[in-house]
Amino acid sequence: MEFIEGIFTAIGDVTWGWALIPILVIFGVFFTLASNFVQFRFFGRMFGVLLGKQKGAEGHISSREALFVSVGGRVGGGNIAGVAVAITLGGPGAVFWMWAIALVGMATSLFECTLAQVYKRTDPDEAGTYRGGPAQYIIHGLGNHYKWLAILYAISLIAAFALGFNAFQGNTVAGAVKDSLGIDRIWTGLLLAVIAGFVVYGGIKRIAHVADIVVPLMAFIYIGMALVIIVFNIAEIPAVIAMIVKNAFGIEEAVGGGIGAAIAQGLRRGLFSNEAGLGSAPNVAATAYVRHPINQGIVQSLSVFIDTIIICSCTAFMILLGSVYVPGAEGIDGVVLVQDSLESHVGTWSQYFLTAAIMLFAFSSIIYNYYLGENALTVFTESHISRHILRIAVIGLVFLGSSAPGATAVFFFSDPMMGVLALVNLIAILMLFPVGMRVLKDFTDQLKAGNDEPVFDPQKFPDLDIDETAWDKK
Repeated sequence: MEFIEGIFTAIGDVTWGWALIPILVIFGVFFTLASNFVQFRFFGRMFGVLLGKQKGAEGHISSREALFVSVGGRVGGGNIAGVAVAITLGGPGAVFWMWAIALVGMATSLFECTLAQVYKRTDPDEAGTYRGGPAQYIIHGLGNHYKWLAILYAISLIAAFALGFNAFQGNTVAGAVKDSLGIDRIWTGLLLAVIAGFVVYGGIKRIAHVADIVVPLMAFIYIGMALVIIVFNIAEIPAVIAMIVKNAFGIEEAVGGGIGAAIAQGLRRGLFSNEAGLGSAPNVAATAYVRHPINQGIVQSLSVFIDTIIICSCTAFMILLGSVYVPGAEGIDGVVLVQDSLESHVGTWSQYFLTAAIMLFAFSSIIYNYYLGENALTVFTESHISRHILRIAVIGLVFLGSSAPGATAVFFFSDPMMGVLALVNLIAILMLFPVGMRVLKDFTDQLKAGNDEPVFDPQKFPDLDIDETAWDKK
């Protein structure tokens, strides 16, 4: 076992240790510049999807539903505990670099999710649904001789998200409920497993419908609490923002390591939280009915903004406006820091609020993680039996992670495998970037011609392996 752990530790060191974060940053900047700042040019269009369903999407998964599934997956315990740890170890300046990487990461997310739409396939098992993602755009975009790369990606996705991270999510929820309400872990695990089972056995449509309700609810509740705290402390906001900026550029140092610690912690937390470029969100982006692939790319870019610029910032301001934050504290428990900060603002009842927030965040992540695993499974087999086995495994792992916290130690491979799938995805989107730019040009050309709702015509791209049945040209 020590030998195996050593292998995965080495993989983690190579990916997250020194290679992955610089690559994600460089690619994000490159995609932003090469596309003439596409995420800012179309920023206003991102919010249109929140106002209603896409015309003609009846019977399909709407663009908004796909957005909320991916937001529900991106937003999790990392937006609470992870941000707290980043601020403690990197100082307030970590928040600035978290914002910066989100803004460039929006371009990466736009292109990877656009490619997922271009190469999506009609799902023969469920009317009105599609499947796609990095595995599909590797096979159909790069060619079948790259299928081994798609298989490596699929294995990594199942191991990291469907199995490992779901056990961790169950563990986080059960721990929070036990600490605040005194309920034994086994009962929380049982309830979480039953609810998750009901949702995942309904397929992607039920997952999307549930996310369309749960995600806005959890976002509004959490953002609402942050806004209350900000209003109570409105006079201190300019000083907090100044502290963030000064610490980010080393004008003031809050922790050892100064600007280096702020950049490292901020970039790591931002990338790990918003998942831009990691290749997870495109699996969900491909399920949406849209008239043009760029539409969903723009929408998914918004999910990065919601996750980091809004939700992570809520946690950051709750902490920095409080009186319990100690820069550079050893052995910090992120959830405890947020909890103590909330109590300093609004009182002890906030422990119940935080528990509810963690439960909603974790539940939305569980159903998202399951779907990623299900979609990855189709690379190997379309068997319904294998799908049932995965569903049972996920439900069992949620229960196991909740009721037996020590069991999560066996999922030490999760972060390294996430690093592998990210590198595979980045290789693929870099190779397919010219395709993404062609599709973007088609979109902008139609806008310039006066068509405010561009329509994708696969016949304009005869050299690409596109499933025309996935595009309604009527």
